[in-house]
Amino acid sequence: MASLTPISHCHSHSLLKRPNVRPPPPPSFFSSFILKDFPYSKTLSLKLPRMLTRNVVVSATTAEKPRKRYPGEAKGFVEEMRFVAMKLHTKEQAKEGEKEVKQPEERPVQRWEPSVDGYLKFLVDSKLVYDTLEGIIDKAPFPSCGVTVVLLSAKSSFFFRFRASVVWSNEKNKVISLMWSASDAEFRDTGLERSEKLAKDLQWFKEQGYTIPEPSSPGVTYAEYLKELSEKDPQAFICHFYNIYFAHSAGGRMIGKKVAEKILDKKELEFYKWDGDLSQLLQNVRDKLNKVAESWTREEKNHCLEETEKSFKYSGDILRLILS
Repeated sequence: MASLTPISHCHSHSLLKRPNVRPPPPPSFFSSFILKDFPYSKTLSLKLPRMLTRNVVVSATTAEKPRKRYPGEAKGFVEEMRFVAMKLHTKEQAKEGEKEVKQPEERPVQRWEPSVDGYLKFLVDSKLVYDTLEGIIDKAPFPSCGVTVVLLSAKSSFFFRFRASVVWSNEKNKVISLMWSASDAEFRDTGLERSEKLAKDLQWFKEQGYTIPEPSSPGVTYAEYLKELSEKDPQAFICHFYNIYFAHSAGGRMIGKKVAEKILDKKELEFYKWDGDLSQLLQNVRDKLNKVAESWTREEKNHCLEETEKSFKYSGDILRLILS
């Protein structure tokens, strides 16, 4: 075992006589250094950059807080939309529902008293909404989303696409309007389209001697709102796209069946039929929606989710026509 040997007085005296002893130079942060200028010290090698880096990493890790996870986020953005939509149902409509029954159409369908005239109004307004929605999709100019610049004329006009939006300008450096979501073209020919099916149903009613009414205020208002969103708010537009098609494939089918039992002698309308496996068609659209939303910021996703309540309001106004 090493012993601690005191320094002799003579030795101490000799130390005091060393006038040329200088303090060590300041350490360099870019390389290791040795404290060789300290007398009677052991050689010590320090690599400060590594030490400093380690300290910084530990400090940052300690300060970092986990990001908030949104319900359904782990499964994709469509699951987030579904979660928000289900909460806007009543308990009678869905087990996850939290909404109180306030409107006639929110009561159980078994208690409805529909009329053929009211049902025709519902179908006509629904067709206007689907015509508008599918017309917007058909006009979408690009089949994919991303950051793209297409120069049509060096002096006059150009398309500029940023994120999921397409902007048209007819003067250099002057943007006039936001036209279509570039991702809209991804949703052409999904198999969920309803416009042609509704046209067949309305033709059948006409052949039965019924007068087909003109679109009413709920349908006209919703169609105009969808046009407005398609021109300036792609995230909100996608919210309505999702809720219109997916709600009809679920609760909409159940409503159609119950109404047909009451007033149409159980006739199944084309509106409630799909060509192919509906489950697979829905899954295909889910995948596309999730893919589109991958490029969105968290703020854009939240904006889309916040639009759900408006989607339910507009759809509810049209659904209420069945009871008019």
